[in-house]
Order: sequence, then structure tokens, then C-alpha cells
Amino acid sequence: MTAVNSLERLTSLVNSVAKAENIRLLALDVDGVLTDGGLYIGAGGESCKRFNVQDGLAISCAIRNNLIVAIITGRQSEIVCRRAAELGITEIYQGVKDKKEMLKNIAAKHSLQLTEVAYMGDDLNDLSALSIAGLACAPANAAAEVKARAHFVAAKSGGEGAVREVVETIMKARGEWAQIVAAYINNGQGDSQ
Repeated sequence: MTAVNSLERLTSLVNSVAKAENIRLLALDVDGVLTDGGLYIGAGGESCKRFNVQDGLAISCAIRNNLIVAIITGRQSEIVCRRAAELGITEIYQGVKDKKEMLKNIAAKHSLQLTEVAYMGDDLNDLSALSIAGLACAPANAAAEVKARAHFVAAKSGGEGAVREVVETIMKARGEWAQIVAAYINNGQGDSQ
């Protein structure tokens, strides 16, 4: 990493932490964000997706600490429902064509301003939602057009801990991460991963 890239990353982190302080809702795309983007399709249809357990633990922590977590995806998958249930995510929207409108609807449902909403996406179909989110986030392997519009670009790729980075950034900005870590040191939490 060059000095210019390091400075740009540091500036991006400082700006995203300031935006993260007021976040109350984190909405996530699935393929390429919660997963590595690979689709495994057998004769009977989609057979599996690869999720990251560190992302999962961070999501469980976030939900337990009153961060609303939602899934907004253009695809339909029973696997997504199963993973969401494991983590305690109740806001699941699949087959969504207009992610921007869906993000607005979810924010309105929870009486939130868009400045209180974070969205993480990785490809062109996420640009509309990213354009209105108070904190627009992308994994390291997102499309160039997405990264150019993101306030926060994770150091890790989708399905490899990018969501964990966003959750930690939000919870640290809200002043809650140290308490989460202390709870694990003192008693463990039994969260799903």
C-alpha cells in the first residue's frame, strides 16, 4: 500500500466513524457481502452459500445491542432465510428490484432518518441504496463504481469478514464495542455465528 493509499484509507476511516456514530440500522446485500459471491447451483437449484462466522458473531452482537440488521437482496434463497434465522435477523427482503425504495421503507418502518441507516453492497445493483444511506459501505472486492461512492471500504472482501469490520466500526463509534468485548471476557454470550 502506498503512502497516498494509506492516507486515503485513514481519511475514509475517520469520516466513516463520524457517520457511524448515529447508525441505528444496518442493511446488507447477501451475495458478495455476506457471502464470497460464489453461487453453487445443482440440478435442483441453488444448493449452498458460504458465510463467514466472524460476520455472524458480529451481527449477533449488534442485534443484542439494539442495532437493527436487515437483509436486502435481489435473489430468492431459502438458505438466506435459514442463515438469517440462525443470527436473529428478522428483517429479510428477497427478490428486491429497487433496493433504494426498500431501504427507505425499512427506515420509515422504524421511524429512522436515512442518516441513521448504513447499507453495505458490492455491485452496481446496490448503487441506488448506497446513494441514500447515511453510511455507504463496500467490501474490499466490490465493483470500482461502488467503492468510489462508499464512505467506508472494508479491508476484507465479502464473505471474509467485511461485515464484521462495518459492525465493529458502528459499535465502536456508538461507544459500545468495549462493553461487548467485556461481556465475552466475563461470561461469554452464546451468540450464533
